[in-house]
Amino acid sequence: MSNETSVRIKKLKQTMAYSLLTRAFTEIGILIISSLIIALIVKLIFKVKIWYGSEPIYMLFKSLERNLPAIIVALVLLGLIIILIRAWLKAVSYLEDVINATENVYTSNNALVELPEELKEVEAQMNQIKMNLMEKERIAKEAEQRKNDLVVYLAHDLKTPLTSVIGYLSILKDEPDIPANQRDKYISIVLEKAQRLEDLINEFFEITRYNLSTIILEISRINMTRMLEQIVYEYYPMLSEKRVSCIIDAPQNVMLNCDIDKMQRVFDNLLKNAMNYSFEDTSIEIRVQQTVNEVKISFVNHGTTIPKEKLERIFEQFYRLNSARQSKSGGSGLGLAIVREIVELHGGTISAYSENELITFEIIMPYF
Repeated sequence: MSNETSVRIKKLKQTMAYSLLTRAFTEIGILIISSLIIALIVKLIFKVKIWYGSEPIYMLFKSLERNLPAIIVALVLLGLIIILIRAWLKAVSYLEDVINATENVYTSNNALVELPEELKEVEAQMNQIKMNLMEKERIAKEAEQRKNDLVVYLAHDLKTPLTSVIGYLSILKDEPDIPANQRDKYISIVLEKAQRLEDLINEFFEITRYNLSTIILEISRINMTRMLEQIVYEYYPMLSEKRVSCIIDAPQNVMLNCDIDKMQRVFDNLLKNAMNYSFEDTSIEIRVQQTVNEVKISFVNHGTTIPKEKLERIFEQFYRLNSARQSKSGGSGLGLAIVREIVELHGGTISAYSENELITFEIIMPYF
């Protein structure tokens, strides 16, 4: 059960208790006021009318007047007992209504919860819980469907480069006298297809690791500036091939407490994403800004503006901006989902912005 649902259930209990107590105190107040009114009426009747002393009604009123305090106390106690019994029965009735409504909350139908008028606030909160659960279920189903589609596409895509590899290797084996330049060309093609196979297999492993592993942080202190410089250096060949440069705008020796391997994976995924979706002959900027309590890291690249509706879903599991499987830039759709999970486990936040052919991913990490 999520923290949000637990908070709402706690609030439901408080609302029900408040409703029952309010009802009970209201009835007790009405009882006390009614008893006082009855006592006042008895006194007025006794005082106003002229009595001769022998009337039966006079004897009754006289007896009531002499024992009025005791009678009022008895009436109040009797009333309290009746009110408590009514409150208990009402509580049981409310509990039965809420139990039945709870079954509705966790069913898959779209019918909303309906409760008595006194529990309208409880009804509204339970319906909100149901709507939240339905939304989470919908998101989970969509993610599962995207994952299944992705696995099917990956399995299909494995055949194409594998067929090419087998075909060209067969030619090289069956035709030993093939010209050297032709042989080199075939070898280059085989290498390219083998690398594509490796990428596809890595996507399978990425999906498996994400489903089977639980991310646990091992915190240590790192020089984040040096880490970013090292990652950019390792990407230099791929950046050069794409004709994209990378600029780091960061203070010297920015220190941060974090899980080194996990944070390296965050920066690696963001740089890879920026490189894949950058225009040629442009630059990627990595900006680091420090404040007293936090550090902000921004990855900015020049690329096709991402529509708002896609930008809102960009951190979802298995969501890919480019659904075309032939795109080499398209991965499993897990990279950014993993990035967000790691950042949030560190107590940070990550946001994405895109306008005027600029794409920005902004991480805010607290010092702790």
